[in-house]
Amino acid sequence: MARPSKAVVALNRHATKEELNIRSMAEKSLLTGQSMTEQPKVAGDPIAHAEFERLLPILTAIGKNDALYENIINRYCLLRSECEEFQRLKERFEDNLAALDDDEGLEAPAKYRMQAAMQKSILDADGRVQSKRKMMFDIEKECAMTVASAMRSVPKAPIEPKNPLLEIVGGG
Repeated sequence: MARPSKAVVALNRHATKEELNIRSMAEKSLLTGQSMTEQPKVAGDPIAHAEFERLLPILTAIGKNDALYENIINRYCLLRSECEEFQRLKERFEDNLAALDDDEGLEAPAKYRMQAAMQKSILDADGRVQSKRKMMFDIEKECAMTVASAMRSVPKAPIEPKNPLLEIVGGG
């Protein structure tokens, strides 16, 4: 499998200035030039807002603070918040299950039914956390692939080679 082309800043010294210039312009053409903005729903959620605030300087540092990635990053932040919420819900169910084990006032059949129901709730919450984490992972992969595909769309050899013999003869 062929490797993706490198960004202009990572190219080795074998590229000509003209190639570097063309590649640099092609990379810049893939971005909108507008900074990401936080969506109101993300701004209103403390966990999602904190995640957005954490990611923004990181994306700015690598040159990916662009409106093109705005919806993906906002969605990722909301998923992070939802994942935290389900994790807290799962922990609350586990605490209730532990309290139920300690409860001596319930008869055994009722206690077993409640334990089974609580365990089912814990597994359900865990399944939801896992599905949110899968969505987050998919977004992370997609973002990486988007960056890589943006780099792949930059032409590797944008200039047609000149024939030095034609230039000497006067035909080039």
